[in-house]
Amino acid sequence: MKIAFIGTHGVGKTTLCYDLGAILKRRDLSVDLVKEVARLSPLPINRQTSLDAQTWILMSQIAEEIRSGAHHQVVVCDRSVLDNYAYMLLACGPKRAFETLCRHWIKGYDLLIKVPMSGQASADGVRDTDEFFMRSIDQLVDKLLADWRVPHERLPPEGRDTWAQKTGDVVLKHPKVAKLF
Repeated sequence: MKIAFIGTHGVGKTTLCYDLGAILKRRDLSVDLVKEVARLSPLPINRQTSLDAQTWILMSQIAEEIRSGAHHQVVVCDRSVLDNYAYMLLACGPKRAFETLCRHWIKGYDLLIKVPMSGQASADGVRDTDEFFMRSIDQLVDKLLADWRVPHERLPPEGRDTWAQKTGDVVLKHPKVAKLF
C-alpha cells in the first residue's frame, strides 16, 4: 500500500508521516517513509528553482517510491508526484511530458491525504516561508487534484492535534491495510 501526504511545504506533512508510520508499526506492519527529496536537491529549490531542479526532485521521488515499495508492505510518502509537479508548474509552466508521467504515476497511490495550510510555517533553514509562495503551491495542488479528478482525503484546517489519529483511522480501515492483518 502506498500513502502520500500532499500539500504545500511547512504544513505538517513530515510530522504526519512519522506519526502514521508509528501507528502502523505498532500493528506490526512493515512500513517505510519516503522523505521529502527536495531537501536533498543538489540545485536551488523554492522560488529559486529551475526545470533541472524540479526534474531531479520528481525523478528522485519516483525512484525512492519504487525502492521503498519493493521492500515494505506500506510506504508512507512525504509528498507525491502531484505536489512535486505543482512546484514545477509554478516555476516553469506546463510541461506536457512531465504532466503525462505524473498523471500516470498518481494512479499508483492507494491513498492521498491533503494537508491544509493552518497557521504560519516555521523557518527550518531549507523551505521558503513566504506565505504568497506557499499559498500559490497549495492552490495549484488543489487545482491539479480537481483537474485530474484525483480521489483524496482532506484534513480539516482546524484540529491539527487530531490529524494523526484521523489519518490512522482512515488508513487502518482501508481495504488494502485490512488484508495485511
